Amino acid sequence: MESMKEHILSTKRSGIIEFFIEERQDDCVTSRMPVTEGILNPFGTVQAGAMLWMADVTATIMAIGKTEIGEDGKGFPLAVDLHTTLLGNQHDGEIRAEARIVRRGKRVIVVRTRVTGNQGRLLAEVTTTHIPA
Repeated sequence: MESMKEHILSTKRSGIIEFFIEERQDDCVTSRMPVTEGILNPFGTVQAGAMLWMADVTATIMAIGKTEIGEDGKGFPLAVDLHTTLLGNQHDGEIRAEARIVRRGKRVIVVRTRVTGNQGRLLAEVTTTHIPA
């Protein structure tokens, strides 16, 4: 691995992110992401953006629920606000996201997603607000 200074000065950023939707229920959507080299930051822990991407997609699936999305995307729940509190991190294993509806209105949907790591340790709390396209 390159030194921290080399990494900071480098113009190239790359990585591979892959995660899996595990469960889709009316009241909960869960996903999991293996911790791989492609999502690690220079300190060897999960890059915050990888955690947030998984939480955002999981929350969006929860927000879709039973909504019929039009061919033109009409009705797709666009995230207009993402609030994230990062509480921990890890070097290996897998991380999980569990999304649940806080409020489902006609124009605004709010979803809270908990991101946990090894042994169920809380890594992040993410609250997203969505509006239909």
